[in-house]
Amino acid sequence: MTNLHHLAGETVKSAVDRGLTVATAESLTAGMVSAMLADTAGASGMLQGGVVAYQNSVKVDVLGVSPELLAAAGAVDGDVAAAMAAGARNILGSDIGVATTGVAGPDEHDGKTVGTVYVGIATADGSAYFEYGFTGNRAEIRGQACGAALERLLAALSS
Repeated sequence: MTNLHHLAGETVKSAVDRGLTVATAESLTAGMVSAMLADTAGASGMLQGGVVAYQNSVKVDVLGVSPELLAAAGAVDGDVAAAMAAGARNILGSDIGVATTGVAGPDEHDGKTVGTVYVGIATADGSAYFEYGFTGNRAEIRGQACGAALERLLAALSS
């Protein structure tokens, strides 16, 4: 977790230094990203809030993800991650939204293998996603997904 704490610290500092706010939308990480940010001193200067969107109904009803997209692609999809990030950014009124969706295991989901993870990032310029293939047990995959989300968030804050 030390690396995650370091990443979270850099991310909070970068956001505060730039006067930018962040919102999270998390599926497989279930609040881990926002918790890592909130564990960092100064987080109140940048963290708007977060949505744990474990179920598709929350992705649709709270984050505004298209039900047609979910029906066609499944929850573990890059476009879904990007839409989740955009939804969090919009509903929580932040400069940047970050989202996670994926398969932590032990079984595959929607035809996607264990370790498949997508991180979505949304800014005023639009939204994008990044695909990962992690290995390990459920906790390890979730931790790696959290780290990837923090890395992508830090990169977005630095651009």
